[in-house]
Amino acid sequence: MSNVFTHINADGNAHMVDVTEKAVTEREARAEAFIEMASTTLEMIMSGSHHKGDVFATARIAGIQAAKKTSDLIPLCHPLMLTKVEVELEAQPEHNRVRITSLCKLSGKTGVEMEALTAASVAALTIYDMCKAVQKDMVISQVRLLEKRGGKSGHFKAE
Repeated sequence: MSNVFTHINADGNAHMVDVTEKAVTEREARAEAFIEMASTTLEMIMSGSHHKGDVFATARIAGIQAAKKTSDLIPLCHPLMLTKVEVELEAQPEHNRVRITSLCKLSGKTGVEMEALTAASVAALTIYDMCKAVQKDMVISQVRLLEKRGGKSGHFKAE
């Protein structure tokens, strides 16, 4: 792991990293996020009785769309040609929460960690948005990179 901030140039200014000379490699990243809520809110989602419709389907689509728009949201991210985006949502009633996982893949010159993190984050935000009329004190937490493969830095897997 590098101890240099690659998005800061020699003058200390933020800049977009030049990836022109980097090799095209297969890259993938997985991320997760959790949203905690009251058991009654989670039951409403799981039973499909939420008045706004299928919360998980909407959150899944929002996460996929967000991954594709990451470079519009994060200023120094490169626009990427993603070849796969997957967002999974798992109700965990024993913890009164939903676990969101994302997977992003491509063949390219830069990684897809930010796209995976953005997908998981926006899916969680979408659940919050759809359920805030019922509960305003939901908590989004533990947004993190689970794994990345490819590129110069190789393989990373969270413990």
